[in-house]
Amino acid sequence: MSIATRVASGGRINRQQRADFEFDGKRIPAYAGDTVASALLAAGERVVARSFKYHRPRGIMAAGVEESNALLTVGESGKAEPNLPATTLEAHSSVKVFGQNAWPSVRLDWRAINGWFSPLFSAGFYYKTFMGPFKGTAAWMFFEHHIRKAAGLGKSNQLPDTDRYDWQHDFVDVLVVGAGPAGLMAALAAAQSGQQVLLVEQDFELGGSLLACAVGSEQAQWLSATVAQLAQLPNAKLLTRATAFGLYDGNTVGVVEGAAPGSYDAQYGQPKQRFHTVRAGAVVMACGALERPLVFAGNDRPGVMLASALGVYANRFAVALGPSVCLSVNNNAAWANAFALAQAGQRVVIADARASVAAALSARAQQLGITVYLGTVVVEAKGRNGVHQVTLAQFNAATGQVGAVVASLPVQVLATSGGYSPTVHLTSHRGIKPVYNPALAGFVPGGFDQGHFGAGAMMGAQTWRAALESGWQAGLDAAGQTQAQEAFVPSAPTTPSLPAFALADDPCDDLAASAMPAVLLPKPSDKAFLDLQHDVHVDDLALAHREGFVSVEHLKRYTTLGMATDQGKTSNLNALSAMASLRGLPIQQVGTTTFRPPYTPITVGALAGRGVRTHYRPVRRTAMHDWHVAHQGQLTEAGYWMRPLWYASHGATLGEAYKAEMALVRGGVGIADVSTLGKIDVQGPDAAEFLDRVYVNGFSKLPVGKARYGFMLREDGIVLDDGTTSRLAPDRFFMTTTTGQAARVMSHLEFLLQVVWPELRVTVASSSDQWAAMSLAGPKVRDLLRQALPQVDFSSEALPHMGIVESVGTGVLEGMPMRVMRMTFSGELAYEVYVPTHYGAAMWNHLQTVGQSFGLQPYGLEALASLRIEKGHVVGSEMDGRTTLDDLGAGAMASKLKTYWGDALRKGDNLARTDRPTLVGLEVVNPGETVSNGAILFFTDDAIKGCGRGHVSSNCWSHEVGKVIALGLLQGGKTHIGQEILAVSPVQNRVTRLKVVEPCFIDAVGERYKVA
Repeated sequence: MSIATRVASGGRINRQQRADFEFDGKRIPAYAGDTVASALLAAGERVVARSFKYHRPRGIMAAGVEESNALLTVGESGKAEPNLPATTLEAHSSVKVFGQNAWPSVRLDWRAINGWFSPLFSAGFYYKTFMGPFKGTAAWMFFEHHIRKAAGLGKSNQLPDTDRYDWQHDFVDVLVVGAGPAGLMAALAAAQSGQQVLLVEQDFELGGSLLACAVGSEQAQWLSATVAQLAQLPNAKLLTRATAFGLYDGNTVGVVEGAAPGSYDAQYGQPKQRFHTVRAGAVVMACGALERPLVFAGNDRPGVMLASALGVYANRFAVALGPSVCLSVNNNAAWANAFALAQAGQRVVIADARASVAAALSARAQQLGITVYLGTVVVEAKGRNGVHQVTLAQFNAATGQVGAVVASLPVQVLATSGGYSPTVHLTSHRGIKPVYNPALAGFVPGGFDQGHFGAGAMMGAQTWRAALESGWQAGLDAAGQTQAQEAFVPSAPTTPSLPAFALADDPCDDLAASAMPAVLLPKPSDKAFLDLQHDVHVDDLALAHREGFVSVEHLKRYTTLGMATDQGKTSNLNALSAMASLRGLPIQQVGTTTFRPPYTPITVGALAGRGVRTHYRPVRRTAMHDWHVAHQGQLTEAGYWMRPLWYASHGATLGEAYKAEMALVRGGVGIADVSTLGKIDVQGPDAAEFLDRVYVNGFSKLPVGKARYGFMLREDGIVLDDGTTSRLAPDRFFMTTTTGQAARVMSHLEFLLQVVWPELRVTVASSSDQWAAMSLAGPKVRDLLRQALPQVDFSSEALPHMGIVESVGTGVLEGMPMRVMRMTFSGELAYEVYVPTHYGAAMWNHLQTVGQSFGLQPYGLEALASLRIEKGHVVGSEMDGRTTLDDLGAGAMASKLKTYWGDALRKGDNLARTDRPTLVGLEVVNPGETVSNGAILFFTDDAIKGCGRGHVSSNCWSHEVGKVIALGLLQGGKTHIGQEILAVSPVQNRVTRLKVVEPCFIDAVGERYKVA
């Protein structure tokens, strides 16, 4: 039997525009302006979902974001998005929705058998499952599959999301959150004061609670006029379908705006969602209040709803719930919903917990033929897939006691209202706890940061007049925090005259509720749910209390109450009230749990915005990027940077090109773009002392104009990074790091200065983006640079190995600042030239022009890495987060005269073991063979299994050796020089014979780079 009918006229829907959609393959009639929930109700769909643990049938409970039951999956295949409330989904012909957490369907769910085993799923069952008779890892391995399979409600989509998301930054004078009566007034007051105003509303229509008023009513007319007035103001922006999900430092608010269904495009035009980072001079929160349900036996049956939803569906969506409706309430505002249904021709019964009500309410009810029970509450709802009968009992408001049964009524819809809870979630995100207001029987904001204001029902304004007046005042107060913009500055805001409905003596215009217990039966005959979304019922709360969970935070985590996607919007206060009763304390002493962003769930897609696929991370390009592209540079990612891996002008394949580029450097001169190196300025009176503590070797005695190579360790003694640091002045150093570790090293240095050694007078600043850098290497490099940079003395006396000079360009480089450092990575005579980034392309082109007569050619990252392998230099392949100084053969560099970061643990037993794999060189025995990076090393008499004796870390073809060579980490290291071993690659299914040699394959004494 249907519990709703579409009223022939009225409502805010557009009956001229169809918006039919699919629900589980069934076509549902709908109009523009409908939600999926309103259309499902009008179509007679009672069961639309199944509960989390017990798979009990669930229907639509609310009409807004507080909906706990009707969670659906929207879309198919790669566009499927689970766990969306039907009450917030706009009906549209492009929409396809599906029931979830059920098999084979929500109408007939075989998993409802879980209800028979409900004692096994009591509070904390997931913890107790791993206690005897099963213990430890074995228990988890047994239960994990089943627990993970049952977790959640809808299934997350595993396919790439093809929709577009975007982001933008908004800067406004006043941000108003919520477009109910208070929010509209606040926005109007601030805008008329000359402020730039942004009004955000999570609904697709402005109005808030005004939307529940009948079309043509005074409230609806005032809403239309006020929205039109705001829309005409050039300094007011109105944003619908936009949820302010989090409040952060500096008046920063996160807002996610959704597009209207059917209006977004996967590739072009309107994105599906846009993430706004709003920075406001002042923030007015007019977030309203959410109705509290009552807790009784069977309170989750389809057809059990919030009383406020009745008026919304009747007046906004022209859907009359019934035909027989019972309302169990404790406040005047709920009676207005009963009147709306009675006017639509439904049979209505009101059970009010109060012993008496205003005479005007009783008279109006009698006029409409409504049966009224006073001092009465609902104690049970009976039915299977819907409500068929409700039981009413006497209630003593003074003692809070439930008495004898008054009546059992056959009804199809049961609506409850236990009062209204101010929506304080957003106001609490800055760490200010809400406080209990006994007059409201609810929590209100405990205060505000500077520049934050509250208005409306959220602040306890219980009437139309109070809401409008508080909104106007909050808007004026917010406007007073900021300076008016020149674009639109009227003389003064016009004080509004309140509309007639706000001044009328209407008893329904009052949200105030009588205090009453959350749980109306101590031992309900059926489950009485507190948190409908996570299936937490009264017995779970009692069990948690018996087991000692008396803190609200512990209770929340033990029972999972309030941890579902609705964040306890309808369950929080009822649970706190029940807990307070169990503990024998007033609710204000029990307190509340911590509210954290997001207020409502937001998609990862919205947070990512444009940062997906190739845009997932920022793409950084050096000053010479365009040159590389124009000269056939084949680019690769290195950290966040794009670097040329090889140049197609040197070979048709990577293998051909890098070998040619290696030969170029060894025999002539090559140039490489090394701008991606991390660069850090270290300055201060204690800079030298700081570097002594950071590096394993000493820097305090390093002369000005000299550079030194060093290692820095992590706290656990493992190598963090290596690099070269130059001394530019007694109190100033220029540090370079590897490309991949630049950000981590910078963070490491800042941590040490701020936390470990705050007494040191040192400042560090990243200058990685400030300098473009190029490395020139080869036998002809000095002659080339003497001609290109005549102002620099390149003699060994003026610029020795590991020396650095600062200079200023002349001629075509007139006035260009530069640093020239003599150091090598390839083993050849080499220099690095640093210039400010905006001069990078000019210096590169100048060197190319001068270098033509010397045969200068660029070489890429592959050749650079291969040259260093020949020289035996280690990089990230060897410094992989597991190796120590001794593993890399650099233990002798560590000072014995000072301490340094990581020194203590470096000497620990595990890192000092003599059987750790250490650095060696490797040559293939058969010159025609190759070896793979990552290949596992074995001695020839080992069984080929397990992790072996080490691994190959990097390899290349060597012109100097005439075969493939490699670096690797081998147990016993150099003690095995001359020995033949095996490299096994399970990936390539290949076994290669290798000979262990010294890691430096060429020029061990350094004659090439030390040449005078």
